[in-house]
Amino acid sequence: MANFAWYLLAALCEIGGCFAFWVWQREGKSAGWVLPGLAALAVFALALTRVEAASAGRAFAAYGGIYILSSLLWMWGVEGVRPDRWDLSGVLVCLLGAGLILLGPRS
Repeated sequence: MANFAWYLLAALCEIGGCFAFWVWQREGKSAGWVLPGLAALAVFALALTRVEAASAGRAFAAYGGIYILSSLLWMWGVEGVRPDRWDLSGVLVCLLGAGLILLGPRS
């Protein structure tokens, strides 16, 4: 369960940090968005180091499914765009893959 919490924190920080740059560059908002964006991206990187995994690559690969789910939730909650059935189907496939990567039996 701790891994999932770290992954959620990482996703929130990565999406929030990238969104800060998005609104600065694409929506013409103030450059004041950059510093909070950088801070969020730093917390994202630190959160991923807290995940229990045998290798960084495996932790990062499994994170992909959580990131995709979190991105769709951000799209819905922050941007007001509701995910469609293809979004939901795709995230289910990604979460299953992430689970296999992180929890699969290893010899």
